Amino acid sequence: MKKRVLGQAGLEVSALGFGCMGLSHGYGPAVDKRHGVELIRAAFERGVTFFDTAEAYARGDNEILLGEAVAPFRNQVVIATKFGFKNGDPTQGPDSRPQRIREVADAALKRLGTDVIDLFYQHRVDPAVPMEDVAGTVKELIAEGKVRHFGLSEAGVASIRRAHAVQPVTALQSEYSLWWREPEQDVLPLLEELGIGFVPFSPLGKGFLTGAIGAGTTFGSDDFRSSVPRFSSEALGANQALLELLAELATQKGVTPAQMALAWLLAQRPWIVPIPGTTKLHRLEENLAADNVTLTTGDLERIATALGQVTISGARYSPAAQQLIDR
Repeated sequence: MKKRVLGQAGLEVSALGFGCMGLSHGYGPAVDKRHGVELIRAAFERGVTFFDTAEAYARGDNEILLGEAVAPFRNQVVIATKFGFKNGDPTQGPDSRPQRIREVADAALKRLGTDVIDLFYQHRVDPAVPMEDVAGTVKELIAEGKVRHFGLSEAGVASIRRAHAVQPVTALQSEYSLWWREPEQDVLPLLEELGIGFVPFSPLGKGFLTGAIGAGTTFGSDDFRSSVPRFSSEALGANQALLELLAELATQKGVTPAQMALAWLLAQRPWIVPIPGTTKLHRLEENLAADNVTLTTGDLERIATALGQVTISGARYSPAAQQLIDR
């Protein structure tokens, strides 16, 4: 797989990473541990060197799973994890007090079975803690050798600038895909200006852009999409127009909708590294094949024209989760 570089400090990773969250949290029951380990190792065997987790994913169980999976080749991969929620629980709100950041770092090192966190993100901006204190604490952890790089997630322009002035930010992780393009307005230009990499999560629209979710799809109570307005039956029905356009464009290119969606992201900037997640080997292989899809200027123009014909329906988060987004 091709490589890309995040940030000015030169963090080299595979062009596509692997988002581990869904193996343990968020999309229904956790997978069997053996299956999770095998899938992560299968991703590595196919060229993935960038793996994303967080304390908040099943209260650290996802970190334990990832740590066990990559143990045989730990020095050949980049591990990203996150701090920033009270007791590692997003429902309890943000907590990025310096003492808490240090506690999370030490606990994550143990769960991951490693001596250093390659990329340590603030999961969500904490309005109660000055960004300078957050960045300063991570700067200290870097000096102590516990962390290599600093990242932010879902941070707004002002927060990014303030953090970067204290400790250079290597990467911003935020949602970005064919059906959520808000980062193009202000965030992408800022990242380009400051030399910060971009790691889009949910690059396949939480599964929607694969074409596997229809207007009649329902979600269990243990699947967070059940509370997301964009996944209501009404919104799913309204958003089928986007899927139809994506399917048509993908057919013309001879690829799947998922591959088209990922290739489109890769074509936006050379420092964008999407992190699709999956629980299925055949989906993993499908996703990774997007690295070999080249979109021409004409392809991108056709996609832009098609997107201009579609209006996306539904908010991307529940009202409670939306309050955690920094502006």
